[in-house]
Amino acid sequence: MTRDHTPPADADARRAIAPVTCYPTESLPPVDLAAYRAARDGWQMISETIVPPREARCFDIPAGHFFRIISTEGPQVGDLNLWSADLTERFYSGKTRALHGTHLTTGARLWSSFPTMRPLATITNDTLDWYGFDQYGCGVHDVIGTRCDPYTHNLLSKGGQYHHCCHSNLTRALSDARNLPQDRAEALVHDVLNVFMCTGFSRQTGQYLMKASPVRPGDHLEFFAEIDLLGALSACPGGDCSAEHSSDAAACYPLLVQVYRPLSPPQGWRAPLPNGYDRSHGISR
Repeated sequence: MTRDHTPPADADARRAIAPVTCYPTESLPPVDLAAYRAARDGWQMISETIVPPREARCFDIPAGHFFRIISTEGPQVGDLNLWSADLTERFYSGKTRALHGTHLTTGARLWSSFPTMRPLATITNDTLDWYGFDQYGCGVHDVIGTRCDPYTHNLLSKGGQYHHCCHSNLTRALSDARNLPQDRAEALVHDVLNVFMCTGFSRQTGQYLMKASPVRPGDHLEFFAEIDLLGALSACPGGDCSAEHSSDAAACYPLLVQVYRPLSPPQGWRAPLPNGYDRSHGISR
């Protein structure tokens, strides 16, 4: 990045101005983690989906059910997309990041796109919550990276054609799961929650950084489905993302998705309604 201009005389004073939080979240409905966790007692697993290395798979999660993404054989990053079951809503990573931060853990919600903008899922357990932020400013489960894709790969590799990027994996999985034409499925694939990925930003250049994921077999990230969902998970071709994306050389491992039905919903739980904004946008009709 090139900087051509001499700092003004008051540059230090401008830099010293304290920031404020863009979206204070104190007015959001609280997450009752005790109720969610109590609902796990006696739950029943109703499905398992194995996501092969460098591939993606879809899975259905009814409202009021839990699902877990589990490391089974080795350190592996997964790229997660979520839609409402009818595909009219999708996970909005940018707004989720604005509300909850760059990296998600227990108690964070995954919000849907406009105009519904409501919680799709709530994170109810994270076995990597101990990691926090390391000395490089990196944390786990980010909503800052977009997903590895064949278009960026083509640019950076000067014409390479690689078909196992997470974007392509998710496109194929959604096309197969909902019998959609490829172009329709690709248009529905969106920015992801990078499950188990360890990332941050360089303080010197602002560039997106990644490092070896701390995930180990047995670790999991657990969610509660607030509405009927379709999920898609890609086992990233970067493996633990310690070196590169979009690679047939990286060591890659499968991921496991388990869906659980509780004996009864969490106490006091109700499926969230669509956002209450009237959608008039100030236009008189």
